[in-house]
Amino acid sequence: MPRPFSLLVKPASADCNLRCQYCFYLGHCSFYPEEKRHRMSDATLRAMIQRYMGTEQPSYQIGWQGGEPTLMGVDFFRRVVEYQQKFGRNGASVANGLQTNATLITPDLARHLAEYHFLTGVSLDGPRYLHDKYRHKLGGGGSHEDVLRGIRTLKEHHAEFNILTLVNEANVKEPVQTYHYLCDHGFLYHQYIPCVEPDENRHVMPFSTSGEEWGEFLCHIFDAWYRHDTRRVSIRLFDAVLALLVDGVRNVCPMGGDCRQYFVVEYNGDVFPCDFFVEKRLRLGNVASDAFETMQDSPVYANFGRQKSCWNQACDTCEWGWICQGDCLKHRLCTGGGDPRRLSDLCPGWKLFYAHTMSRFELLAEQVREERRRALLHQRLAQGQPLPGRNDTCPCGSGRKFKKCCGRRP
Repeated sequence: MPRPFSLLVKPASADCNLRCQYCFYLGHCSFYPEEKRHRMSDATLRAMIQRYMGTEQPSYQIGWQGGEPTLMGVDFFRRVVEYQQKFGRNGASVANGLQTNATLITPDLARHLAEYHFLTGVSLDGPRYLHDKYRHKLGGGGSHEDVLRGIRTLKEHHAEFNILTLVNEANVKEPVQTYHYLCDHGFLYHQYIPCVEPDENRHVMPFSTSGEEWGEFLCHIFDAWYRHDTRRVSIRLFDAVLALLVDGVRNVCPMGGDCRQYFVVEYNGDVFPCDFFVEKRLRLGNVASDAFETMQDSPVYANFGRQKSCWNQACDTCEWGWICQGDCLKHRLCTGGGDPRRLSDLCPGWKLFYAHTMSRFELLAEQVREERRRALLHQRLAQGQPLPGRNDTCPCGSGRKFKKCCGRRP
């Protein structure tokens, strides 16, 4: 069976209207020096979508990122939908995500995103004094007010969005303030990403967070969330932990055992294995000339993916190795001389976080299982189906006898 995969597309490459000090992708502006302005052509867009929609997937998922993808304008995203509808299989579901700084969101674009159910991720690092420290406009000055204006436009047109917060040396010291700032503004879908960026000598840049700081940040966020907000606020990392505990599903990259889950497509159609590793030595092909199935079978792609499981020996005996999986390759390779066996820069933080939270995650997971059992039982009753005998296997799928499972609360 073909391996499912998604696409992460850079339609404007690294071009951006902001100059965020910590941006890891901005340096790619010189990656394609033959052009000063990078924009995906209609021919490349059509070829990419046609080839992707021609593969067999349980669902088709495309993320539009940058740089700043909204530089493409609303007409580009209209063509995105047009080609997805043209080349889509009957009944196939398509999910689009857009990651943006939100400063270029127009009413027309917001209406389009809402109409076609794009999930928009907006970069916001917290209150103005934290956000504006590193997220600067091209001509200077902070971007906080422009971001909030873009969010208001999304809300006015009922476009679904969440918040992505890059955890850097500034906001990592103020986790509770950052969390409550987002919640107080009604932003209830959060994603926190650690900032760990090396310089040309593989030394961590001063705006990065340390492993210990990352762990402390997550612990404080978790405590605030667990106290009042487990059913009100969605935090992607916490959702991912619960998905693994409840369903055995690893739905975020770092928790996976193989780094072959998606392809990055640059503005000119070049394909790479990972957002953090858009490097010429890792180029897999081009959407105009190469099939995705061929690129999936590429030795370059296979060797890249296998590095994830080539972790440090200490991970074999670590209490949290089963969930951490050695962490993201970026945090092992980029500051470690390219050696995947190096411990992640964030290793101390992950240990601190999981030790601090896992018992409570397990309690939440059991609550989710119990709610599912109750819902299934009530569904059977509503449909007039007879209840199982007390010694019969419970219909909820737990494998236990009915009297020791859902039958405890008829």
